[in-house]
Amino acid sequence: MNNDVKAGSICVSQVSKRLGRRSVLEGLNFTAESGQIIGILGPNGAGKTTFLRLLSTLMRADKGTIEMAGYQLPNEAAFVRRAVGFASHAPLLYTGLSAEENLRFYTRLYDLSDSDHLIQNILELVGLSGKRHDQVRTFSRGMQQRLALGRAILHHPKILLLDEPFNGLDLDACERFAGFIKRTTAEGMTVLLASHQLSGIELLADRFDILIDGHITRSCSKNEIKSYGLEEIYRENLKTVKAQSSRRLI
Repeated sequence: MNNDVKAGSICVSQVSKRLGRRSVLEGLNFTAESGQIIGILGPNGAGKTTFLRLLSTLMRADKGTIEMAGYQLPNEAAFVRRAVGFASHAPLLYTGLSAEENLRFYTRLYDLSDSDHLIQNILELVGLSGKRHDQVRTFSRGMQQRLALGRAILHHPKILLLDEPFNGLDLDACERFAGFIKRTTAEGMTVLLASHQLSGIELLADRFDILIDGHITRSCSKNEIKSYGLEEIYRENLKTVKAQSSRRLI
């Protein structure tokens, strides 16, 4: 049963997932507490997107257990969807609709009250109030990404999952995004940022988990990266994992 302590918590135990013949995640363990901002770092193909899709209920794990906000997957998936916001690396917006119409569709999907006020607040938060009636097809990549992020928090989720949130964003858009995340986490929202780009993640996260070949191979705190540097830790971890894999093949 859900409670305030577990409102934004995540607990993943021994989770495995195969896609066809390929093992994407293998015996993965992961925990997060309410209010944490955690960077999930790894090269392309490491399993980051699959991991977030499992947490967002878009996929089911083959083995292991997942608890989100105090609810168990897959049996309580409907409750999890209410507690989780998810934005993928592709905005997945209705480009023929306006910014306001895109958000209004989701207020109806979630049966949210006072939708006019809610939509206005979200558009102001993501800096698009002046574009509310413009069709999304006219938006830049950064503007579309901001609208997708706004859509993801429309229902006030306890957990926010973001897959490659900096993809296609210029420096100004990245700075806007950082401010956006800091404002939305002020009330205890848990945020997972999955990316292969270290720079943006380094500014935001207070913990960094490195995911390689379906395993979390290293977890480090903000203090650790201040001492050693995130890029150096990441590169050394990649080298170590590759060396270990090579020895197993001999």
